[in-house]
Amino acid sequence: MFKKNGTAVPPFLTDPREAINSRRRDFLDFLVKSSSSAVALAVTGSLAACGGTDEPVASVPPAPPVPSVFAFGVASGDPLADRVMLWTHAKIPASAADVSLTWQVASDAAFASIVRSGSLLATEASSFTAKVDVTGLTPGATYFYRFRDAAGVVSAVGTTRTLPAGTATAVKFAVFSCALYSEGYFHAYDAAAKSEAQYAIHLGDYIYEYGSDPGKFGNASIPGNRIASPANDIVTLNDYRTRHALYKSDLSLQALHARMPWITVWDDHEFANNAYVGGAENHNPATQGDWTTRKQIAAKAYHEWMPIRTPDAANLLKIYRRFDFGSVFTLHMVDTRIEGRDRQYDNFGDADGGTGRYLAGLSPNAAGVRPDASRRMMSAEQQTWLTSCMNASQATWQIVGNQDIMARMWFPASVLQAQAAAATNPTGVSSAISAFLTAKATRAAGQPLSPAQSALLNPATNPGIPYNLDSWDGYPSQREAILQSVKAQGRRLVTLSGDSHNGWFTALTSLAGEKIGVEFAGTSVSAPGFESAGLGALASSIDGSVLVPQLGNAAIGAGLGLIDDVAYCDTVRRGYLLMTATPASIKGEYVFVSSVKQPTYTASVGRTITVAATASGTAAPVFG
Repeated sequence: MFKKNGTAVPPFLTDPREAINSRRRDFLDFLVKSSSSAVALAVTGSLAACGGTDEPVASVPPAPPVPSVFAFGVASGDPLADRVMLWTHAKIPASAADVSLTWQVASDAAFASIVRSGSLLATEASSFTAKVDVTGLTPGATYFYRFRDAAGVVSAVGTTRTLPAGTATAVKFAVFSCALYSEGYFHAYDAAAKSEAQYAIHLGDYIYEYGSDPGKFGNASIPGNRIASPANDIVTLNDYRTRHALYKSDLSLQALHARMPWITVWDDHEFANNAYVGGAENHNPATQGDWTTRKQIAAKAYHEWMPIRTPDAANLLKIYRRFDFGSVFTLHMVDTRIEGRDRQYDNFGDADGGTGRYLAGLSPNAAGVRPDASRRMMSAEQQTWLTSCMNASQATWQIVGNQDIMARMWFPASVLQAQAAAATNPTGVSSAISAFLTAKATRAAGQPLSPAQSALLNPATNPGIPYNLDSWDGYPSQREAILQSVKAQGRRLVTLSGDSHNGWFTALTSLAGEKIGVEFAGTSVSAPGFESAGLGALASSIDGSVLVPQLGNAAIGAGLGLIDDVAYCDTVRRGYLLMTATPASIKGEYVFVSSVKQPTYTASVGRTITVAATASGTAAPVFG
């Protein structure tokens, strides 16, 4: 200790170097006591570089980054002409630390020509998923993309594609719905990944909410080890995240995500079975809490785990959006499930399954107004958006990506009544079907009808009644309003629909029976259809192909089956739709897999249906 004017003085007041070193030691002591040693070491190195010191501190290299794992592959989605969403999941095992990622987009598979790149984080708050909206891309172009973490671990390489702009010649895309993990293998995804499809469209039920209880839907015959996880019906945020992760662990699903961009909407099972705005058939507030909370949780997990561009970050329940495929078609992805749907007629516990409510709602009152005119499958806001977007589109085709069957699926009352009495009269159903189809065949052949046959074909005495009031049939007035808007606009309307687990091709007709568009409804990826209820053999009676022996090929697509508007159906097989759209026509190929219960499969086309564009709308379909 030195003295100045007789007073002891600390050395740093006389030696500038000692002053710096003293302050540095105090600061490092504070860091060591109050923060991590890693941070302290980093600061030590930076301060030592600031100037001279007679107490050099050894430089300790930082610990190498810990490698992460890309366990669920990569995905792309919501392509536009100049951009596309990229997605992945990256996590350091046994750690909740953020994962720093870089992403690259290249025009070649070797990444010799990188056109876009950037960085992002996979965080615990987002379930370690990471998404980026890559802009500045070229229309109708194919790109390759990948992610890399700070340790140098590289993800799988994905292929994606932007939408065409202006004039385009043809667009191929695959359509899916209803993939129930426990029910079978996702062979449809694998088959589509090997097809010529450029885009994938998923119409909902990407996941199912049911637990692994043997009594739950889809758990009667589980192949391999495809058991639902968690074991309970999913309710919490962690539940929904875990279920999404289970599905994305499927290698066939990963391969298709990596092969092409997806455009998706949810249906009910991403939330709970037969959902609507205020609740769901498979939601019990007493044991599963508040429905609004559950909806928000499910929507958050969906936006985390899917390569979807969120239209409104402040409202995760709003996902309807539009995609322009050049001059060929505009795709309108709607939400007929969560954002505006009223409670289903058949969800009130009525003894007749809601048929009475349906018929009362459909029958005009004295003022000519249908009592169900205010009932909605989607909000008035979304309906206005849909019809406005169709009116503004310059494309040849207006395609609506829609969760539920839109066509009128009306069975004759005589057949449904026989079905209701099947327990006491087992042969009554087949007799009722035979009588109705014979009457139709007789009329088609130009032969006179008996009084009984005339009564069977008279809607006043044998009305058509829908079999599924959870579909658009339960909301006939809003469907009618949309179809009338399409008619007034002179649009060529095609709907793509899922949910039913069976394959359908139908005419879209107004309540007066006027054809306004067509519907391609694909079968499920794995969820069981009519065959699980013993109705697999019903297809030929539904679409009228059972009459081919009597009427020849004229019976195909002629509306001679149990349901007037159905031209083709398959009620047994699983698979997907392969669609080809051009300015001149739109073609649907119903691709079926041989089995979802076996680990290997073959794929085949069950039916090809082509609809030509005409000046007045759509021509009669051609069946191949």
